[in-house]
Amino acid sequence: MAIENCYSVRVLIKRFTLLAIVMFCISAKSNPKAPIDRALVFKRAQSLNNGISVSWLEQTWNPGALDTNALKKGDFALLKKLGFKSIRLPVAFTYFEAQHIPLDIVLARVDEVVKQCNLYGFKLIIDNHYGKLNDNNYLTETATVVDLWRILAKRYIRQSPDQVFFELYNEPPHMDPKIWKDAAYNMVNAIREIDKRRTLIIGASNYNSIYELSRFVRLADENIIYTFHFYEPFLFTHQGAEWAGEQVSTTGVPFPYNGENFPKLNPKAKNTPGESNYNEYPIDGNVQSIKDKLQIAKNWGNKYDVPILCGEYGVYNRYADQDSRCRYIEAVRETLKALNIPGMIWDYNSTFSIFNGDPAMENLPPCMKDAIGYRQ
Repeated sequence: MAIENCYSVRVLIKRFTLLAIVMFCISAKSNPKAPIDRALVFKRAQSLNNGISVSWLEQTWNPGALDTNALKKGDFALLKKLGFKSIRLPVAFTYFEAQHIPLDIVLARVDEVVKQCNLYGFKLIIDNHYGKLNDNNYLTETATVVDLWRILAKRYIRQSPDQVFFELYNEPPHMDPKIWKDAAYNMVNAIREIDKRRTLIIGASNYNSIYELSRFVRLADENIIYTFHFYEPFLFTHQGAEWAGEQVSTTGVPFPYNGENFPKLNPKAKNTPGESNYNEYPIDGNVQSIKDKLQIAKNWGNKYDVPILCGEYGVYNRYADQDSRCRYIEAVRETLKALNIPGMIWDYNSTFSIFNGDPAMENLPPCMKDAIGYRQ
């Protein structure tokens, strides 16, 4: 590829060797190759169904995250009893590095989860959950992520590709889709130099949006599952979530929409996207709207004939009432099932937890048992 087609070539010449320039100027390819039985990739995607994320090693706000073990043997036994088949382990690798925590300490925690998942028969996604990638630092940050995945690929090369999956970068931000695709392509190529059999998981930019996915062009590698996150309608799923800003300051929002007990718009949400979301909620706050939006992802998967995964769905549990949370989670799960899209709930034991209190059978509300499809 001609050097003049690269991003910020003059800056690159000053900062990188010619070898590095060539590496990070590779543009993503879209025409599929066939190094693996494609039916196997679809089968692996389906094996991730009935999954759940464990929010622990991604908690950048919790300085003691590494000092505790949020997944003990009892947790694996509970998850098994509840019928979950797969676990997604988000890990804030970049954050821990910035805190000068040796990678080996972080990976020791990951290793224990890998061991227990193998013991209890769970599929496991190791998710690179926190990063700084954007349009401006694309080259340097991609190199950082590539280095990380080279280490992880070598460390877990002996783990069965039917059991352990790699999610390369959680929720890439709102950025140039071409830049993100090229970054993802370089990550994939780096892993393929080490591990040609591992099934990788990649989503679109704008925080794994279904709408951005609908505009995304698949990568050439056949051994990829494409992920998206589903929190629609955002007014309901993130009501009162402080990190999401004033747009979700309106609380008491029920699911589905009910005009008789619908709250007034919080004045803080005026002139934010939350105001328009509030006005649209009578149309968006129902099961049919969920079906219509998830169909967008399904149509994209059909277009390219690639496996897709709903890597996150759930409801912030501080302000949404319990019955509404149950109705929403059941609606999403049932719709995913009807569309044959594997899904993973966010999450097990944090602010989106399916439990009322610590994870335990006695803290799982009856309506949530129905919502997650628990069968005694």
